[in-house]
Amino acid sequence: MIHFDKISFGYSKKKPIYTNIDLTLEAGSVYGLLGKNGAGKSTLLKLMAGLVYPQKGLLSVLAANPAKREPSFLNQVFFIPEEIDTPNIHVLEFAAEYQPFYPLFDRDQFVSYLEEFDIPITHLNKMSFGQKKKVWIALGLASNVSLLILDEPTNGLDIPSKRKFRKLIASVLNEEKCIIISTHQVKDLDSLIDRIILVDQGEIIVHADTESILETIAFQHSSHHSINENWIYYESSLAGNLIVKKREPADEISKLDLELFFNAGISNKMAIQELFNQKL
Repeated sequence: MIHFDKISFGYSKKKPIYTNIDLTLEAGSVYGLLGKNGAGKSTLLKLMAGLVYPQKGLLSVLAANPAKREPSFLNQVFFIPEEIDTPNIHVLEFAAEYQPFYPLFDRDQFVSYLEEFDIPITHLNKMSFGQKKKVWIALGLASNVSLLILDEPTNGLDIPSKRKFRKLIASVLNEEKCIIISTHQVKDLDSLIDRIILVDQGEIIVHADTESILETIAFQHSSHHSINENWIYYESSLAGNLIVKKREPADEISKLDLELFFNAGISNKMAIQELFNQKL
């Protein structure tokens, strides 16, 4: 569905953000694009959506060149940025303005998503930031596009809304759809994503499905505070150490700790890259 072939990009030629990156994303998955603030996540999403254009390399999204911004491409992509902007109009009028651009838009679905999020059917200027964010999410889901891109969608959402967000995203996924969620709040995605892309300083550190990660990495807890030099990463706590290590044959498959994996990838980048380069 999405293929980066030796893509390079920077907002300034003197300061490239990405250089010669290769990346392929497939339909039927929810991708978690993880990284610290300023790691290049939003730029990667904008490249996919055709909002910025590669300086070098070939980029194909839905068998199209996003830079051409053709209607047949645009009506299959919905991008929700981190910083949202909404006009001073009624929420149903807002949806009506977008509906002509998306052939599969379903107004009844949109209203049902608003109800699921407990959003009042009223003017947008009467809503909080979090409510407006949920309106955008409902709009994207109701558009029924092949590629749904969400940049930090859980910012501004309370805990119950985050739970509903995960439920709704899981409910719309099918074999023809690709959903990409960028976040640095990794705990929000633990139970939702099935593929992870970890970026740092314009570099793709890991691109793997969660099953491969659990086959490669063991997440363990030790009640002792002693440190083993073979650990990839650890965090100390009052109860001992939280550990990331290479999984050995004797180790049971553990539960994915996305936050711990994220911290390991950022803190011990070389070890994680070496491990997954060998795996993949």
